Amino acid sequence: MSIAKTAPGSASLIGGLPNICGRWPELESAARTQDPVFLNETDIRLDGVQSAFGVALHMHQPTIPAGGDDLRTAGLIGHLQHMFEHQDIGDNHNAGVFAWCYERMGDFIPELVGEGRSPRVMLDYSGNLLWGLEQMGRRDILDKLAGITCDHNYRRCVEWLGTMWGHAVVSSTPPGDIALHIRAWQEHFASIFGAEALSRVRGFSPPEMHLPNDPDVTYVYVKTLLDHGYKWVMVQEHSVENLDGSGIRRAHLPHRLVARNSDGQEVSITALVKTQGSDTKLVAQMQPLSEARGLGRQELGGVSIPPMVIQIGDGENGGVMMNEFPEGYRNAVRGIGTEGTVMLNGTEYLELVEAAGVKPDDYIPIQPIRQHAVWSRMEGSGREALDKAAEVARREVQNFHLDGGSWTNNISWVQGYEGVLDPMNQLSTDFHARLDGREPDQGAHNYRNALLHLLISQTSCFRYWGEGAWTEYGKELCRRGSDILRHDF
Repeated sequence: MSIAKTAPGSASLIGGLPNICGRWPELESAARTQDPVFLNETDIRLDGVQSAFGVALHMHQPTIPAGGDDLRTAGLIGHLQHMFEHQDIGDNHNAGVFAWCYERMGDFIPELVGEGRSPRVMLDYSGNLLWGLEQMGRRDILDKLAGITCDHNYRRCVEWLGTMWGHAVVSSTPPGDIALHIRAWQEHFASIFGAEALSRVRGFSPPEMHLPNDPDVTYVYVKTLLDHGYKWVMVQEHSVENLDGSGIRRAHLPHRLVARNSDGQEVSITALVKTQGSDTKLVAQMQPLSEARGLGRQELGGVSIPPMVIQIGDGENGGVMMNEFPEGYRNAVRGIGTEGTVMLNGTEYLELVEAAGVKPDDYIPIQPIRQHAVWSRMEGSGREALDKAAEVARREVQNFHLDGGSWTNNISWVQGYEGVLDPMNQLSTDFHARLDGREPDQGAHNYRNALLHLLISQTSCFRYWGEGAWTEYGKELCRRGSDILRHDF
C-alpha cells in the first residue's frame, strides 16, 4: 500500500499547540494499513527460536499550568520543563538525566547495530511528553528518535506503541473521549515522524497498564482500537481472566481479548500479556531475558511456537532505570543472537507466529477481570440487566468492582477523586454538547485549543498523587477548558 510521506517534524506545532487534530482524513489509510511491518525486514527465523523476550519503555511527563506564579494565568508547560526551571525542589535536579533517558535509545540502537547485534525496543511516549519536548525546543531528542524510527538501518529494531494522548486511564475517561485521545496521538505522532512511520504502529500501550472491566466501556475501548488500525494491546496479567473466571495459565503465548457489551455485541483484539507487577527493575535488570531462557516452545493452534516474555517499565523514573538500564540492556543484547533465546518486538513476534500458521482465532480467549462474575449473574440483556447483575456480584463476591484493573489492583482511578472527576466529566459533557454534530473545523485553532484542554484535563497524574497541587492543576485545566468553550465558539 502506498503511504503519503510527511517530513518528520514538518508541522508538529501549529500556533504553539500540538498538531493533534484536523488531518485524520488523510492519515486514516496510513493508520489502518495491514501490510506486514517487520516480516520482510526481520533477521529472525522462527524455526531457530526456543523463546523470545521483549521490553517496552514507557515515557511520560504531564502538561501542567505552571509557567508562572499565578495558577489561573500560568502558561501550560511540560513537567520536564518545570523540573529544569525549579531544580531546587525535590528530585528536580535529575531533569537533565530524565532528558537523556528520553533520547538515549537513539544512541543505543545505532551503537549495537554497528556492532552487528540485533537489538529490539518498544517505545511508548505520551502526547504530553512529545509536546513538552517540542515546547522546550528539544529537537535534538526528537531528531534522535526520528533517526531510529525512520532510518531503514534501524527501524526494524524499534516499535512504537500507540497510547492515549493525554495519558488518561480509560475507566475514568468519558467513553466519548476515548477515540479523541487515540486519534490525537496518531495525528501528533505522524506530524513528528511522518505518515509512513504511523503506518507501522500496530500495538497499543494503555497508560498505567489500565484495562477497563465495565463491559460497555471495554467494548467501546476495544472497538475504537480496532477502528483506528491497532492489531494488539498490551495487558497486565492481573487485569484479565479466562472466560470461566479463572486466572490465565499460559501468559507467554498470544491471547485474544474478548469484549462483549450489555447488548450482546462482541469484538476482540490480540493481547500480549505483561507478567508480574509494576517494578522498573524487571526492565532495568533484563528480567525478561532471564525468564525466557527457562522456557521452551509450546503448541498453539496445532503449531509449535516460542513463548514470549514481555515487560514494560518507566523508561526514566528511578535509579535503576537511570543508572542500571543502559548496561543491562547493552549486555543483554550482546549476549544473545538470532537463534535460541532472542529479542523481539510485539508486532514482529505476532507476524512471525502468524506466518508459521497460527491464526488470531487460535489465540487464547480472555476477558477483563471480574466480568465472569457479571455474566454468570446476568438475566436478559441491556444496561439495566448488567447493572442488576453487578449489584448482585457486589454483595456476593469479595472486592468486586467495575473500576478496571492495572499494574496493581490496589489503586482505583475512580473512587475518592470526585473533586477532579466531576469538573472533568462536566468539561467533556460541555465539549460534546457544543461541538458534536456541528462539524467544526477541526483544523481551526479554537477547536484544537478546546480539544487540548479536554485531553490534558484527563491525565492520570491529577488523580495518582491524591489531593493537593496535582488535583488543583486538574481543576484549573477544566476551568480553562470551560472558558474556551463559552467564549470561543
